[in-house]
Amino acid sequence: MPEKPASKRGAAAKRVVVYVGDTGRKQRHLEAGYLERLGVAIDKHGKMPDVVVHLPDKDWLVLIEAVTSHGPIGIKRHNELRALFGSARSGLVFVTAFLTRRAMTKHLNEIAWETEVWVAEAPSHLIHFNGERFLGPYA
Repeated sequence: MPEKPASKRGAAAKRVVVYVGDTGRKQRHLEAGYLERLGVAIDKHGKMPDVVVHLPDKDWLVLIEAVTSHGPIGIKRHNELRALFGSARSGLVFVTAFLTRRAMTKHLNEIAWETEVWVAEAPSHLIHFNGERFLGPYA
């Protein structure tokens, strides 16, 4: 399914990229003031996810781990991210990103429940790992 042009996506498509990590340089892009306004205190020694996106309309922080740099969001990583972003006023959404479905199948048994999976070869779809909601933060 082709992606709609930005002008046709509506208000729900509004998002702010507040962090992009890089294993070599650690912080490639960081909106520290923005995160602070959301109640997030950055721990310089904390293991940040690869990407953090804020969806202001829903007030969600989407925490994305790319499997090309680390493993998927498993139970241990889920708990680490919860602790790291524990002071956030926004709801937390956990997403593991894979390049292909084949790459995803290698890690299926490691992916934590109550997380989402996004696959680059099917960018308009998400795979939801159980829980009481389809997509959104878990209280």
